[in-house]
Amino acid sequence: MPFFGIDQQLEKRISDGVRIRTIFGEKIMMSFVYFQPHSAVPEHNHPHEQMGMVLEGTFELVIEGERQQLEKGDAYLIPSNAKHSAQSFDQSAIALDIFSPPRDEYKS
Repeated sequence: MPFFGIDQQLEKRISDGVRIRTIFGEKIMMSFVYFQPHSAVPEHNHPHEQMGMVLEGTFELVIEGERQQLEKGDAYLIPSNAKHSAQSFDQSAIALDIFSPPRDEYKS
């Protein structure tokens, strides 16, 4: 299927106050990440390369101990197996994450 409606995709909770909707092909995945105010994605890592962009709001991203406050229009790269976490502030935020290869646990 070459066309997707993001709002029609199943929503998955990944931590308290953080949910995602994903679309994917054979070798790439897009994940729309919705942060409620004062929510976090705990530190983790995975073998997938991840690149993303802030679509709305502001949040802090920590990659291998390096902290950066990101806002709308900022982009980032998380190398394969790099430890990373995210924390939103007083307002909600939306990020677009792109994974290669797709993350199987996010497909359902």
